[in-house]
Amino acid sequence: MTRPARLAVGVVSAGRVGAVFGAALARAGHTVVAASGVSAASVRRAEELLPGVPLLAPDEVVRRADLVVLALPDDAMAGMVRGLVASGALRAGQIVVHTSGAHGVEVLQPAADAGALPLALHPVMTFTGRAEDLERIAACSVGVTATTGDEAAWSVGEALVVEMGAEPVRIPAEARALYHTALAHGANHLVTLVADCAQLLADAGVANPQRMIGPLLSAALDNALRHGDRALTGPVARGDAGTIRAHRRVLAERAPDILPAYLALARRTAARAESAGLLRADLAPDVLAALDHPEDPS
Repeated sequence: MTRPARLAVGVVSAGRVGAVFGAALARAGHTVVAASGVSAASVRRAEELLPGVPLLAPDEVVRRADLVVLALPDDAMAGMVRGLVASGALRAGQIVVHTSGAHGVEVLQPAADAGALPLALHPVMTFTGRAEDLERIAACSVGVTATTGDEAAWSVGEALVVEMGAEPVRIPAEARALYHTALAHGANHLVTLVADCAQLLADAGVANPQRMIGPLLSAALDNALRHGDRALTGPVARGDAGTIRAHRRVLAERAPDILPAYLALARRTAARAESAGLLRADLAPDVLAALDHPEDPS
C-alpha cells in the first residue's frame, strides 16, 4: 500500500466531522495549514482540535493545501466543488477528499477534470466534534471510494485511512447509495427507536428510563451483531398475538404518534422471525392479523 508523503492539509469546513478529520490527519503526521469556519461553534472546535490553524475563506484554504478535505453537507458539496474550480483554487496534483457517505467521487468530477485526485472517505461513526472523537475514529471503519480502475487512487485513500488508525473498506461507486442507506437506516432510526422507548417509559412513570433500558438495549445490540435474526425475542417472534393486540391498544390510546412505527417494525420483525424459523408458521397468520386488525377476533 502506497504511503502518502507528509501533506499540507486544508479543511473545508471545521464542523463536527471536518475538525476531527483534520485533527486525525495531524496526529498521523500531516500538517493542517488552514481551515474554514465562521460559526461560533466552528471557531471553538478549531481552537480545541486544530490549535494555531488559521481560519480562512474556503478558496484560500484550498490554495494552501496539498490535501483538501471537504467536510460539508451532502447538498452543498457539488456547488462548493464547482465554485472552487471556477475560482482557480483547485489545481492539478492535489488530493481532494470528501467525507460524505451519500456521494461517491462523481461529485468531485470538476476537481478531477482540473487534474486533482478525487477520493470519498466516509467515517462510519457519529461525531460530537469533541476530542473524544479522535479515539473513536481510530477504531471505526471508513468507506473508501475512488475512481473505478484507478488502483493507485484506491491505495492512496486506504493509506490515509490506515494512517488515522481506522479500517478502510472499499465501497464501489455503484454500491454507494445502498451503503449509505444501510448506515442511515441503522444509526438514525435506532436513535428514534430508543427515544420513543424512553418516552413511553417516562409516560409510564419510570423516573430514569435511560438507566432502565441501557442494559437491555446494549445486550440486544450485542446479540444482534453476534447472532443476527437468531437474537430475536419478544411477542412477535413467540407468536403471542394477544400481547401484540394489547400493545396496539395501549399505543392507540397513549401514544398514537408511535403506533405506525411500532406496527411497521413488528411486521418486519415477523417476516424476519418466520424466515429464520423462530416464528412458527401456524402462528404467523395470527400475528399478522393482530397487527392489521386491532379488534380481537375471538
